[in-house]
Amino acid sequence: MRILIAGATYYPAFNGQARFTVNLAEGLARSGHDVAVITQSEIVRPYQRTHNGVKVFGLQAVSLNRWYPGATISLFPGRAVRQIFAAFRPDVVHIQDHYPISQHAQRCAVQYGLKVMGTNHFMPENLAPCMQSITWFQQGYRWARWHWMLGLFNQLDLVTAPSRTAAEILRRQGLITPVIPVSCGVDTDVYRPMPEVDREGVRRRFGIDPEKTVFLFVGRVDGEKRLEVLLRALSLWPEAPVQLVIAGKGAALPGLQNLACELNLGERVRFTGFIPEKDKPALLNSVDVFAMPSEAELLSIASLEAMACGRPLLAARSQALPELVDPGVNGLLFRPGDPQDAVRCMQRMVHERERWSAVQAASLEKVQSHALEYVIERYEGLYEYIQSLPAAVQRRTQLRQQLSRLFE
Repeated sequence: MRILIAGATYYPAFNGQARFTVNLAEGLARSGHDVAVITQSEIVRPYQRTHNGVKVFGLQAVSLNRWYPGATISLFPGRAVRQIFAAFRPDVVHIQDHYPISQHAQRCAVQYGLKVMGTNHFMPENLAPCMQSITWFQQGYRWARWHWMLGLFNQLDLVTAPSRTAAEILRRQGLITPVIPVSCGVDTDVYRPMPEVDREGVRRRFGIDPEKTVFLFVGRVDGEKRLEVLLRALSLWPEAPVQLVIAGKGAALPGLQNLACELNLGERVRFTGFIPEKDKPALLNSVDVFAMPSEAELLSIASLEAMACGRPLLAARSQALPELVDPGVNGLLFRPGDPQDAVRCMQRMVHERERWSAVQAASLEKVQSHALEYVIERYEGLYEYIQSLPAAVQRRTQLRQQLSRLFE
């Protein structure tokens, strides 16, 4: 099958949408499909390359460094998208967002008579921290962004979302296209328990205390991740035998470092900076608990990776995170934005060390349904399915009826 995937972000970006798209595209290529990705060039200039079996077309873009470091946007991608369609001639199209490249990919697909699937990774809350002081503007912004997104996704043949929660959010916002939950997936061949890892050596390499119980966050260090909640929680436990490790880079990092100084946390918090992908499995196997305080997660690939390494989770009881955590079984949930509840959960986890082996086993068991190989098979089946659908009026009614039986 010739599969064309379009979206605003791809490798070497490290956000959730980019990581999902890379895993999907490369997994499909390994399964024998001919896969092309259209995205905006992270180096501004257009390029074409093959990366791990996937043809990648980076389109001319404009830098947004002034507002967000490393970000770019392709403003007028229509001509380039049409040329790629004409040369690649896909069998099916899969868009990852509602931005210009995906909009033009959907239009070209309609012109070629192709079926189009979309996966939604978007929540207006992802940019809410940028506008905290403008409440009236936040409300208008939220409405406008959902309206923009739904305007495109309601023209598609099928929509997937990373979790049941994410699918229900779309339905509540007014999506009329059938939507089903399909996990982002995690590569359990890469992320797995590694008893052979030198835990003390890995900790020393990243400046982590080899003696303390370590709570780790790894990912984008941006405002919507709510990492200040963990810092404030740690400040409420002055004699804590723990160290909080924040691994990653992002716009919120300087503010968090300043907050850690204001709270006088000293060596109790460690900012490692960006962790290369190749080092993450060993790091996850060398810490004790994975922490995800975000209130804007439609799933959380980083949490899945931690679970696949057998780590228990400490997470906010918000959005899709409760789908990953059975409280008291493979981790604990705390009230979103509440440092006191967060530190209560941290203390409980530390004081129940004798249960950790059972908790780790529960994480491993729960993550199996998110294995990447299963996700790839699911998408292969969905591509074949939408290709078999009739057009126009009959299509949506038939799709709803069949999906309600097959997937809900």
